[in-house]
Amino acid sequence: MHVISSTVSSVDDAILSKVADTVRVLAVDAIEAARSGHPGLPLGCAEIGAVLFGEWLRHDPAWPAWPDRDRFVLSAGHGSMLLYSLLHLSGYALGLEELRRFRQLHSLTPGHPEYGLTPGVETTTGPLGQGFGNAVGMALVEAMLARRFNRPGLAVVDHRTWVLAGDGDLMEGVSSEAASLAGHLRLGKLIVIYDQNRISIEGTTELAFTEDVAKRFEAYGWHVAAVDGHDLGALRAAIRWAVSDVSAPKLIVARTHIAYKSEKQDQAEAHGAPLGREAVAALKRRLGWDPDRAFEVPAEVYRYFDERRKAWRKQAETWQRLWEQWSASHPELRRQWDEAWSLEVPEDLVEALPAFVEQKPVSTRVAGGKVLNAVAERLPYLVGGSADLAPSTRTYLDGKGSVQAGQFEGRNLHFGVREHAMGAILNGMALHGGVRPFGSTFLVFSDYMRPPIRLAAMMRLPVLFVFTHDSVWVGEDGPTHQPVEHLDALRAIPQLEVWRPADARETAAAYLAAIERRDGPSALVLTRQDVPVLPLEGPDGATRQRQGVKEGAYVLWEAGGGPVDVTLVATGSEVSLALDAARSAQAEGIRARVVSVPCRERFIAMPPERRERLLAAPAPRVIVEAGVRAGWGWLAGPAGRFVGVERFGLSAPAAQAAQEVGLTKERVLAAVREAAGKQAG
Repeated sequence: MHVISSTVSSVDDAILSKVADTVRVLAVDAIEAARSGHPGLPLGCAEIGAVLFGEWLRHDPAWPAWPDRDRFVLSAGHGSMLLYSLLHLSGYALGLEELRRFRQLHSLTPGHPEYGLTPGVETTTGPLGQGFGNAVGMALVEAMLARRFNRPGLAVVDHRTWVLAGDGDLMEGVSSEAASLAGHLRLGKLIVIYDQNRISIEGTTELAFTEDVAKRFEAYGWHVAAVDGHDLGALRAAIRWAVSDVSAPKLIVARTHIAYKSEKQDQAEAHGAPLGREAVAALKRRLGWDPDRAFEVPAEVYRYFDERRKAWRKQAETWQRLWEQWSASHPELRRQWDEAWSLEVPEDLVEALPAFVEQKPVSTRVAGGKVLNAVAERLPYLVGGSADLAPSTRTYLDGKGSVQAGQFEGRNLHFGVREHAMGAILNGMALHGGVRPFGSTFLVFSDYMRPPIRLAAMMRLPVLFVFTHDSVWVGEDGPTHQPVEHLDALRAIPQLEVWRPADARETAAAYLAAIERRDGPSALVLTRQDVPVLPLEGPDGATRQRQGVKEGAYVLWEAGGGPVDVTLVATGSEVSLALDAARSAQAEGIRARVVSVPCRERFIAMPPERRERLLAAPAPRVIVEAGVRAGWGWLAGPAGRFVGVERFGLSAPAAQAAQEVGLTKERVLAAVREAAGKQAG
């Protein structure tokens, strides 16, 4: 570890010290006004923020979406008032009145930073470690886009990703997973400043966190330096060291005091509670501020950032001219750039998808792999990988190369057995822009990455999550690998669309619908076992099915001869099971309709009257799905039946496991008879 102790003064130190103290005052005033918040980090990291935003961050508040800006991630999102204060001073569209409304309804300054709400906020943070993982994804995309688009003398992609993380961030496993991968890939434009104040909510970190973090990161392949986090000169020297080469990611261990300069310095209670009116007044007197004035910003601080904005504007304008020159010199690259940043989907993409005209049974994971590769041929910005499972999830992009350190031209990512980090990194990739990321693992392991899936939905990121091995038909691997409650657990996440196609053709249609969606994440849930390719009626059957899948549900089959006696509603591999039962019921004089529901979210979003027509209301319903009933009760109703799995699975060959848990045609047929009010003849 490199120890940086330089305290050489700079002509800017006086104004940066004033900036730091302004941040302190704004933070404690906002927290005091809200009567809630976390003052410890803003007080302790004010010098870090002043040096970074005042001297090093490459951005333009007048152009928050500048593609080649530096990204700053406050992974320790509870310290949001540090960020809000710096964004306000820097000149983002975040007025002082919004700081006064900290943590209030509909303000632009919520308790934790929220992407898409506050100008200058790059990602939603708060769950510790997620921002760290996001930043790895951002730095990864920077390296990939630089390799794809830069040309000699025309580097249109050349920026850094900065992170401010705390002790809690580095305790979380997701940051360890992400840091390990970042070190392996040698993401040299990733710089993490670690606010090491050695205080957590329960007290000193000595209670639970005594490891040598610097040595851990060095073992990951990072370059590490230590610095006094309150020494402006030392911080400046540390950052200069961090940007001096790009051979590895950097960790700057900034030793700080929580709630620095206040009466509650180094006290655990300063982490997440207001200082109190008297302590705020005492702090202001200590800093030379008027204790009777709130939200005071010295004129010289505003003037300083006025000058900085001029410099930032020139940087952005210089890049704009470079980009225009690059565009004129490389029109085909410019076309690809526009396509990638807008996530443009060709109107004729459907024509590139496999038609699956053969009737041979095939698993939807195998079908999905063919579809994904076909889509990748038409969408050069589609990139992704798996948590060490690509041969099983069938998500390797053939002929597209693998991303490794110094080899960023590939499109296949190897996340290793790191599901949690994979999810956070995928989110960071989507947040950066210029790629459409996907990641895959077994459905049962979606539990390991639920936090980033939830955040992807919250931020409406167009991430594709591909989950295979979706039921007890996993077989011999047993209950630890057989998902039961996972479908409903995913569907419980607002703004996440969960797709569970029934066969190869539905898989192609589901992928198309997910790719076309750009206002949120999608989860594709696919089988390990082979399933029949469902029959289509009429010359336009494929088109009608594709439209039905896009809408979330459609009538697959219906017995003729009169009104519907019972409607079977099924998803995924159970659709063919429901179809077999419906045909047997027809032989017994029961007229059944089979409705396939590849996406329950879109099905629920249908106008109620249309949904009722689709279900042949008031016919009773039988729901068939290899999972728990929880989210289906409303649809089955009191007269309906549910055929599913309300227990954990077991280790056995797939067919025997399904038989044991009751996923059989006989059980479905019995439920149909009961719903229709008829006994077997």
